[in-house]
Amino acid sequence: MQTDPYTAQIFISYRSREPDLSLAQEFYDRLSADGHNVFMAGASIRLGDNWPQRVNNALESADYFILLLSPQSITSEMVTEEVRQAKYLHDTRDDHRPVLLPIRVNLPMEVPLNYDLRGYLQRIQQGIWQSPQDTPRLLNEILALINAPEPLSPPPEAENSSAQPAFETLEKPPLPVAEPELPGGQVDMASKFYVERFPIEQRCYEAIAKPGALIRIKAPRQMGKTSLLARILHQAEVQECLKVSLSFQIADGKIFTDLDPFLKWFCASVGRRLRLPNKINDCWDDIFGSKDNCTAYFEEYLLAETHQPLVLGLDEVDLVFQHPEIAADFFGLLRAWHEDGKNRDIWKRLRLVVVHSTEVYIPMNINQSPFNVGLPIELPEFTAAQIAELARRHGLAWGTAQIEALQDMIGGHPYLVRVALYNLARQDMSAAALLRVAPTEAGPYGDHLRRHLWNLEQRSDLVAAVRRMVASERPVRLESVQAFQLHSMGLVNLQGNEVTPRCRLYREYFRDRLGVG
Repeated sequence: MQTDPYTAQIFISYRSREPDLSLAQEFYDRLSADGHNVFMAGASIRLGDNWPQRVNNALESADYFILLLSPQSITSEMVTEEVRQAKYLHDTRDDHRPVLLPIRVNLPMEVPLNYDLRGYLQRIQQGIWQSPQDTPRLLNEILALINAPEPLSPPPEAENSSAQPAFETLEKPPLPVAEPELPGGQVDMASKFYVERFPIEQRCYEAIAKPGALIRIKAPRQMGKTSLLARILHQAEVQECLKVSLSFQIADGKIFTDLDPFLKWFCASVGRRLRLPNKINDCWDDIFGSKDNCTAYFEEYLLAETHQPLVLGLDEVDLVFQHPEIAADFFGLLRAWHEDGKNRDIWKRLRLVVVHSTEVYIPMNINQSPFNVGLPIELPEFTAAQIAELARRHGLAWGTAQIEALQDMIGGHPYLVRVALYNLARQDMSAAALLRVAPTEAGPYGDHLRRHLWNLEQRSDLVAAVRRMVASERPVRLESVQAFQLHSMGLVNLQGNEVTPRCRLYREYFRDRLGVG
């Protein structure tokens, strides 16, 4: 008896530039001809469609997520956001749909990905495309995987998933997320376009030298938190400390469902980065609670095995805020370790750097929270002087009028400033043309703005909040959690209990796209 062929739901993520576009079209044509349902934005979204909803639906139903990684796509915020959502779905579903199938398109393995993509794609084998001759081979591999007796089997994990950090130069546009790693043993900064915000860096370097230090870095997305974290860790290394950088975005979604597996993952992840054997099974005793086991693992093993101070940089801790069932216990544990560092020598060797994007909106006992102790750092926008210095480094001789015109549109948001200066330094457009098209999807911020719109469209309450805000010329009051979430996205400024659009770029774009008169 002949069984019906398996029909897979396939999502192709790509950039609408060559050779990505032609390759995506070939994949679309061949996979569709073989009877599979394929989503490719250029071919699947029609005029008048609600594209955020179409993309969401396609991701939700996808069995396989084909990701074309090219020099163009690895700088795309939309591609990174599609990968993030696909990875979240994969990690949180019992059937692990969709399976991620990344393919490097004219992108050698030694070329690093941005910080987010490295985290999402770690340990996932990546295919290679260098010429049209590679297309049939890759298609056959994909079809063999889909048509296997047990479809949805993921490709083997890559043996070596660690990537070298990317260095930003004038020949490469600023990545969506600042690179967190600096070359070991070198004092030079990773990028000549990094602008210090005096005295923030100096205060952090002084603090991390102290036993039992705790530094808290808070700022909205793309403000330079991870880049600052990298510099603190590098400074600690210069001071002969061990350093571990751990981002919670690399944890599988299921890890956050219960405190015990979460703390086991936390301990094992720190140990792995210290190149110590995993002894969780030997050291974890069910008679004791999870927090007690975690504390003992650090005190009796991780800190006992290492005789240097250990600086632990925790990035993207906002992801823990979303899980109140573990958040209060975990952050209370960090606070307890910090307090122990005041009195006990072994805990003096642990120094913490905690990085987050939003306010701490989970209820916590004030005496158990690590968010009211240590050195608080809130990253500000660039000043006019800092923008002028960054323009100079891009080879632009700007006067006051040009800087004020740019600030009027985008404020001093570091990432937005760097995108503007990159395009102007490359002479892709004039300053007047950039300001004219900036709040449109045809401008250099089109990808950035579409990503924000897509994320908003998934939350009707946030859409309503943004619509209210951009319709008013005065600050508006929102519910606390909404205000915090929009602030963490970098879309609003907080003024007491009220919010305003972060810059004119967002006000004009969302007024148009959300139909505000």
